[in-house]
Amino acid sequence: METRKFFSEELSRLRQDILAMATRVEENLGKALTALRTCNAELAKEVRVNDTEIDALQIRIEDDAAIVIATQQPVARDLREMVTIFKLTSNIERIGDHAVHLARAAKKLAKSGDSPFRAQEHLEKMAETGQAMIRAALSAFMKQDSGAARSAAAMDSKIDSEHKALTEDILKLMRKKPDLVKNALQILQTSNQLERLGDHITNICEAIIYMIEGTHEELNE
Repeated sequence: METRKFFSEELSRLRQDILAMATRVEENLGKALTALRTCNAELAKEVRVNDTEIDALQIRIEDDAAIVIATQQPVARDLREMVTIFKLTSNIERIGDHAVHLARAAKKLAKSGDSPFRAQEHLEKMAETGQAMIRAALSAFMKQDSGAARSAAAMDSKIDSEHKALTEDILKLMRKKPDLVKNALQILQTSNQLERLGDHITNICEAIIYMIEGTHEELNE
């Protein structure tokens, strides 16, 4: 009984640490979005500094999870959750990297001045949807709700739609003004990064479903 109590306490602590890590990533994405809207280069720098703390938190969570697996030898549903923890931390860390990329793009766009591509609105909507997806996915994890995980993943279609619209707009303008190719590639790269951000959150949702139901489900194919 004492062994089970210890495992439950450690698992609860790991869940809270994952929530803290994801919350920091969401906050970083919000700062990157604000930097994009306001051309705030200092805020963009802050995003990069914060990302090192997120990376350190990932290492700590994974080390703690490995110790729990080694000492408690969980099975069945408990083992699936321990495996899922590693999937979550890996994908959350990658989402953090995409937030850093958005912050870097915000700095470059701020230096270049007004863009003829009018891409900012698309990028903002993609980032906003990414924030909402992170919150929904982590809520599904904390509540152990596979239905909520599916709903969170479904939001990725909004990011894909904005990415498609932005890409089409830029390609049309590039045909008319080929001298803008360099700036266009920067914007497309940023849009690609945000599109991948949605994919990583979808990966989190798939991991949550595996944890709860024990099945491997491909979402948003």
